[in-house]
This record gives sequence, C-alpha cells and structure tokens, in this order.
Amino acid sequence: MTITAPLSSTGVDRQELESRVKAMYHDVAESPQGDFHFEMGRALAERLGYDPRALDRIPAAAIESFAGVGHFLDLAAIQPGETVLDLGSGSGMDSLLAALATGPGGKVLGLDMTAAQRDKATRLAREAGFGQVTFHDGYIEAPPFADASVDVVISNGVINLSADKPKVFAEAARVLRAGGRLALADIVTESALPESVSCNATLWAACIGGALQQDDYRAAIEAAGLVIETWREHPEYRFLTDSAQKASGTYGVKSISLLAVKR
Repeated sequence: MTITAPLSSTGVDRQELESRVKAMYHDVAESPQGDFHFEMGRALAERLGYDPRALDRIPAAAIESFAGVGHFLDLAAIQPGETVLDLGSGSGMDSLLAALATGPGGKVLGLDMTAAQRDKATRLAREAGFGQVTFHDGYIEAPPFADASVDVVISNGVINLSADKPKVFAEAARVLRAGGRLALADIVTESALPESVSCNATLWAACIGGALQQDDYRAAIEAAGLVIETWREHPEYRFLTDSAQKASGTYGVKSISLLAVKR
C-alpha cells in the first residue's frame, strides 16, 4: 500500500508513514520473531479462526510472517477457477490459502509495496508449486489491474494503513466484476481518534493511528457502490505494546471482518 492522500486530509506525514510502514513490514518478512506492536504467526492465525488443515498445506514460512487481524476467507467463499486480488498480500499466507480454493484453474494476484514481502511470497509460492499465484509491486490505492477483472478482493489488516481509504474501496469496486465480493479483516474504532493519535506515524504503522471510526468505514465502502452483507468483530485479536493497548482501550480500537458485494 502507499500513502497518497495529501497531508491536510489526515494530519500525518505521508512520507514518514510510508517509510515506517515499509521498514516495519520488511522486518515482518525478514525477522518474524522480532518485537512488534502486534502478534504474528500460526498461533494467532488459528486463534482468529483459520483452519489448521489448510495451514498445513501451505509453507510454514508464510505463516510465521502472518500479521493479519482477523479471519474472512469463509466470508469470501472463493470458488474453483475464480480470480482473487489480495490487497497488501505481505508474505503470502492469505494468497496461498486463496489459491487452495481457486485451484490450478484460478488466479491469485498479490499486491504489496514492500519488496521483502513480495520477494518472500514469490519464492514460497514458487517452491510450493502454486503456479496460479503471482505477486505484484504496487499500491492498494492504485491496483494495476483492469476494470471488472476480479471475482474477489481480499485484504487483512492493511486498509487501515492507507491515508485514502475511500480511494482503496473505489478501486476495489472498479476491479470487481458485477456480483463480485470484497472480503476483508481490518482495524476500526468505536470513537474517532484525536490528532495526538491520528498524527502519530508510529501508531499508524502499528495499525492503530489510521483506524477509521466504524460508521465512517462502512460509509466509505457503501459510497464505492458496495453493499455490506456481513460485519463481525474479532475480540480474540489483541495488541501487544502498552501504547497500542492504551489507544485500543480508550477509543475502542478493534478488529472486524466483513463481506461486501458489488451490485
């Protein structure tokens, strides 16, 4: 993803934010055992609801760098032969699980701005024989794919990092075919964040500072022409550091997943 909105729209220095996000997710790919604001790995994935049997079928190295915030693949209901776009695909865990559902006749397009993540995901997919999966350099506000070319858009814990969320949802709607689905997990808030949090690039990179108030988040999706059919919370997701936990408790920062359909 990238930070394309002007500074005045968010109050955060978008260049500093992009630098911090890239640095953090480089470390997620290269040093998944490091200290982060958030949990990572298989134990988190299973607690969020991922099927252990499916996880057993993809490379463990993709799972160890998993830094998602919820589970949504059941909502996506990916079918054999479909084309899936993964916004902010990271080291590829969700993309590879989507490929299990599409089968060899389908296609999974991972999109990520961090080179270390793309490189790791590409290597793992190739070594594991997932020929239907490709990973692309780009930004979630400007996916380099044709109009109405995708059956399902997925994303996990990434859209909150964007300074232009309406653009992300508009682009998701653009690439989706009629009847296509947007299935994602993300971080939202119960009350709007103050500038002391929303202008903090460190808390943005930690998936908190950029979190949108939940009613505004829903409105941005609907303004893009998508109809929300399912919305659920993930109380089992938690932040690790004191600063992240404080913001979470004060402003109702929480994990959700949803399914929206393009009519």
